[in-house]
Amino acid sequence: MKTLVKILRTVIAPLSSNALFALAMYLLGTLVVMAATDWSKGGPGYEYWWAELLVDVFLVCCLLMVIPKKIRRWVRVVFAVVAYVLALVDLFCYVKFGSTITPTMLLLVGETNSQETSEFFRSYFSFDLLAGPVGWVLLLAMGHLAIVVVQRLTGLKGWLRRLKERIPDVALSVCYVMLPLLLVVALCVSAVLCADNKQAFARLMTHRDIGSVEHELTRTDRVSLYQPLYRLAFSIRANQLASQQLTQIIDHIDEAQVDSCSFRSPEIVMIVGESYNKRHAQLYGYDKETTPRQVAMAKEGSLVPFTNVIAPWNLTSFVFKLMFSLYAVGGEGDWCDYPLFPVLFKEAGYEVDFFTNQFLPQAKEAVYDFSGGFFLNNPTLSQAMFDRRNHKLHYFDEGLLKEIGVRSEENADSVNPRLTIVHLKGQHVDYRTRCPKSKQHFKRADYDRPKLSKKELQDLAYYDNATRYNDSIVAEIVHRYENRNVIIVYTPDHGEEVYNDDVHLHGRLHNDVIDCRLAHEEFDIPFWIWCSPSYRQQHPDLWQTIRESKDKRYMIDALPHLLLYLAGIHTPFYRERLNILSPTYDEGRPRILKGYANYDELTREQVRMPESSQFSPLPHYPK
Repeated sequence: MKTLVKILRTVIAPLSSNALFALAMYLLGTLVVMAATDWSKGGPGYEYWWAELLVDVFLVCCLLMVIPKKIRRWVRVVFAVVAYVLALVDLFCYVKFGSTITPTMLLLVGETNSQETSEFFRSYFSFDLLAGPVGWVLLLAMGHLAIVVVQRLTGLKGWLRRLKERIPDVALSVCYVMLPLLLVVALCVSAVLCADNKQAFARLMTHRDIGSVEHELTRTDRVSLYQPLYRLAFSIRANQLASQQLTQIIDHIDEAQVDSCSFRSPEIVMIVGESYNKRHAQLYGYDKETTPRQVAMAKEGSLVPFTNVIAPWNLTSFVFKLMFSLYAVGGEGDWCDYPLFPVLFKEAGYEVDFFTNQFLPQAKEAVYDFSGGFFLNNPTLSQAMFDRRNHKLHYFDEGLLKEIGVRSEENADSVNPRLTIVHLKGQHVDYRTRCPKSKQHFKRADYDRPKLSKKELQDLAYYDNATRYNDSIVAEIVHRYENRNVIIVYTPDHGEEVYNDDVHLHGRLHNDVIDCRLAHEEFDIPFWIWCSPSYRQQHPDLWQTIRESKDKRYMIDALPHLLLYLAGIHTPFYRERLNILSPTYDEGRPRILKGYANYDELTREQVRMPESSQFSPLPHYPK
């Protein structure tokens, strides 16, 4: 028995030797988890937080035991101060911005000067903070400090020793055996429960580029960064990886050589949508009127819908990097080893405007938006790419129209050629919030889909309303340019699962395996080109080529090369074989999804339409 007690006490020695510190850190970790939880969603997202917290506290105490006793006290103090400060910052961010520490927050802090810091403190710090989670952390810290002070001043350990002498030997014997045993069992069980999360954290922190980090976070077994220290470590790592790619891209700015420019198209507009399932577009045969304005433009002969276009990824950030870089899938190196196409446009003499309703740095920003927007928001790159851009996000895309409209009116008489890039929220989840209530057209009762639940039917109606609303937005953009000599290219970033074929899925899957159905739903996308009457009149041959190219196989990683051709920009980075309008276009180029899956091999057998078809054949449009 004595041997067992000795072994047990040795195992828990790190905790017993740092008892007050261990208890305070466990209470602090628990407070952070509880305070930063959205209880309307059922509680903490990570069910084993309590187990991992116990293991984490134990490991920290083990590290303390390695440190000489004279220094250990001060190391404990430093660690406790850091833990309390991190908790205060994390919960302050959660209270004020609705999000705990993120990579974007860290980025914004790094870009903040002393004046902005002073303004921030005046704006956000107030005494009402003390009534919430921030006050609870301060209260715990003060309680911890008070016990330490009392212990030093009154010899608390001696008092506890005298108390122990008065406890019966039998009770002490039970405590000496049972408490260490229970603690050792708890540690063993906790270690098993949190092993997967520890593994996932190790995977996350060992990725070597920000894109791989983002993809890691799409896994079903992704890590839960349940404590501020982990969130800070990840944010630092994400910024490190982003910084590496930024350095590469910035180094290529000076290489953005333009030999000449004919300004073939004096005004080009590129509209990028979001999460657009092609099978929900009336333009491509859907039996609901989700795109009546685009259909009208196609029937009048000003809009050409392309029929065989795909996205290389089903993640916005990956697609954006490929759409902006002169790199194409299958080429040498990586996307950040090539210039970004707006830099070439500016170098050629174009004014470049960028209006986004998604990629602006904000405190409450997911890693996906951070990964997709970090290169667009870097001050050096932004200046190299854009003359004008918006600095505010809007709840609905119509808010962005006001900014585009101002720019269009201001520059209506400009003689300078211009490229305008518009990035919409489109049909990005949550679908319910992508269309104003006053403009909702479809209801759950409009769908005869008995295999879908009421909630799924409602989601379906929300998605189709968002698609119809998106139609009104792009039509308004077209309307503003219809009296100009302009060409407009529209593409979404990727597709989306929306209960097609009665599959009970919406959103996107990020499995390692891509099958035929998934390839069609998440990678097939609408793509069209619209030309104003003036443009068609001045470029009849080009207009004819556009119409003749509508059925060619295409992937939007090659879009920059099409844009360079439309502008008439001659540069060593232009690849004619990637330009869908070129007579030497390489239509046989493998269209690779997510870097490994060949789309055309996957989809040789077409997706079978449901018997009670919600879909009709592609409509006929004039040539």
